[in-house]
Amino acid sequence: MDDLAAPANGPNRRDLLKGAAASFILPFAVSFAPRRAEAAATPVQIGAFIRIDETNTVTLSIGSTEMGQGIMTGLAQLVAEQLQVNWSQMRGEHAIGGSGAGNPYANPLFHAQITGGSTSMMGWYNPMRTAAATVRDMLIQAAAQQTNTTGWKLGTGGTVTNGTTTLTFAAVAATAASVSGLPAPVLATTTKFVGQRMPRLDIPAKVNGSAVFGMDVQVPGMVFASVVHCPTIGGTVGATPAKPSRPGVLGVINLGNAVAVIATNTWTAIKGASDIERNVSWVLPADTSRMDSASLGATAQNLLTSASSGSVYVAEASGTPTLAGAAKTFDQTYKLPFLAHACMEVMNCTASVTADRCEIWAPTQGQEFIIPAAAAACGLSNDKVVLHTTYLGGGFGRKIESDYVLQAVQCSKQLGVPVKLIWSREQDFQNDRFRPSALIRVQAGLDASNNMTALIYRNVSPSIKLQRGPSSVSNPEDTGAVAGAKGLPYSIGARQIEHVALPTDIPLGYWRSVGESYNTFAVESAIDELAKLAVINPLNFRRDRLTDPRAKGVLTAVETLSGWKNLPPTGYQRGVAFLKGFGSYVAMVAEVGKTSTGTIRVSKIYVAVDCGVVVNPDQVEAQMQGGIAHGLAAAMWHQATFVAGVPQVRNFNNYPYLKLQTMPTVLIKLVASTAAPGGVGETAVPVVAPAVANAWAKLTNTRLRSLPFYPGTTMGGL
Repeated sequence: MDDLAAPANGPNRRDLLKGAAASFILPFAVSFAPRRAEAAATPVQIGAFIRIDETNTVTLSIGSTEMGQGIMTGLAQLVAEQLQVNWSQMRGEHAIGGSGAGNPYANPLFHAQITGGSTSMMGWYNPMRTAAATVRDMLIQAAAQQTNTTGWKLGTGGTVTNGTTTLTFAAVAATAASVSGLPAPVLATTTKFVGQRMPRLDIPAKVNGSAVFGMDVQVPGMVFASVVHCPTIGGTVGATPAKPSRPGVLGVINLGNAVAVIATNTWTAIKGASDIERNVSWVLPADTSRMDSASLGATAQNLLTSASSGSVYVAEASGTPTLAGAAKTFDQTYKLPFLAHACMEVMNCTASVTADRCEIWAPTQGQEFIIPAAAAACGLSNDKVVLHTTYLGGGFGRKIESDYVLQAVQCSKQLGVPVKLIWSREQDFQNDRFRPSALIRVQAGLDASNNMTALIYRNVSPSIKLQRGPSSVSNPEDTGAVAGAKGLPYSIGARQIEHVALPTDIPLGYWRSVGESYNTFAVESAIDELAKLAVINPLNFRRDRLTDPRAKGVLTAVETLSGWKNLPPTGYQRGVAFLKGFGSYVAMVAEVGKTSTGTIRVSKIYVAVDCGVVVNPDQVEAQMQGGIAHGLAAAMWHQATFVAGVPQVRNFNNYPYLKLQTMPTVLIKLVASTAAPGGVGETAVPVVAPAVANAWAKLTNTRLRSLPFYPGTTMGGL
């Protein structure tokens, strides 16, 4: 791992990469000075990603953030397959953060170093294999150059051989680093590592406590900061409060919308922040109607039926959908709340700012955004910012933001010493970047043969894109807001998919599966209601209206896995839901009964997933399980509400998660596929709520069209 114990000295990795080609596919045009032929006494970097040390250990530097999804291990499996090393020789680390053109660690799909959208494996699958195969060929060529012989090929266990002589990678690494002009490599297609349940590289350190998360960072001479934000969104500090008299408190810094209490340790900073919390003078916004749940709800209802044509973004139009002449018609509305991220690790960052350098240690998904923002805050150029990415204790899209990082940078710049800044749990909940709410109307028609002849779909929800960029009635487009509704794979005669942006000043952010998380609930609930209207088995109704064989395949797989054709246990019913998204296909069946108090009990979840080539089955299954736990808790209880600009959720007591005894049994079928890898980190999340709602409707004949199922309760259901 990169050393997180102290600010780095000397050249950083960006210096070592000078001269790298601005290619996002094969960033290996780095020229290193020739070195001695014997095994290197210090590690040798070969290209941007791979480093080999004197023990023949291969360390992979990745640009994606490891936040529990297993991407560090998955990418290492791709490298190990091309190099045919022993798994015990592989290591992983986060690369130094980068930003802008020419950054070799930028996700090739985004051309930016960010981790989100379930794209890490999708983006890096072929580039990483190609990069590793290139290093393999460089090592083989280096052996030929060092020995002035031919016939060299890859051996096993980190070696190259010509049949009579075998050399370790370490013995030829220094020469390999300067090899150039090789043809495009031939990729190995073996499956010694790819497709196997290789143990995760990060688990030993997380078990023995040596793994460094954001809050574990220690920098000599650092002080500690705790933050008090204005309770009302958009408020600012009226006057910087006096320093609390508590021993160990060093001072108070005005951050604009918050104050930071500086102390000699974290606990004293937190207690000092508590001391002044009620004494800060705030300047509040004059109008909070756009940050009030009741007011926003009324506005959304109005826009659902009477939005001006100029404010409607028509995301998809095929034919002229009309319900006139339909044999059966359907018209229902679905409602979903704002959501908080509730990362187990609260927002935190350590920063050390000097006159000519800004060094940051942060649990971040958004290196691309942090570097220029920190540079601007310090009055420095981007190359003077050094960003170390730590492990994340949960990200879910929240840690793609820069707000908490810039607070640490601001404190360090003002004080001239390193600062570790940590938010309290309450500050974390109340100063989130919330997933948008949504009010969705679905109108549809069936003909006499129960074919879907028309779909008119309108989603009224706040727009993340428009809040962060050009926002006007003449520019209402936000494709992310219709993700999960646009491009539905079902056969529909004519369709129109619309989005109307709900004006709000509530800060919005990307949440695990974002648009799919609300649109899939509406779509898959409506599909089930249409199946009931048609008096057709809901699984068959879906499958018969799909032409994509992969889509049909996951439905058939979950049908078998769940025993769909058989009666469920007495007192239970099953509901099904489907998603094509993030490059993958997911079908889910929820088996639902009642608790002793008559609330929802989810006993089993069956899920079939086709995510293309599976690099590590264990990690795909883990993401399905985690996504189900996340999505089910959100469906049951989660909502973020606002009164006159004040967020009402403050802690886990009114934002609970599943307990071990309430987590349903999860059975997973990975559908074999040779397609390119799809994403899995978010695919299970959107499907849970409609699957449960559909099962509940069959069980009770009561349709739940609003989330959460138990608003305002602490532990209703399950």
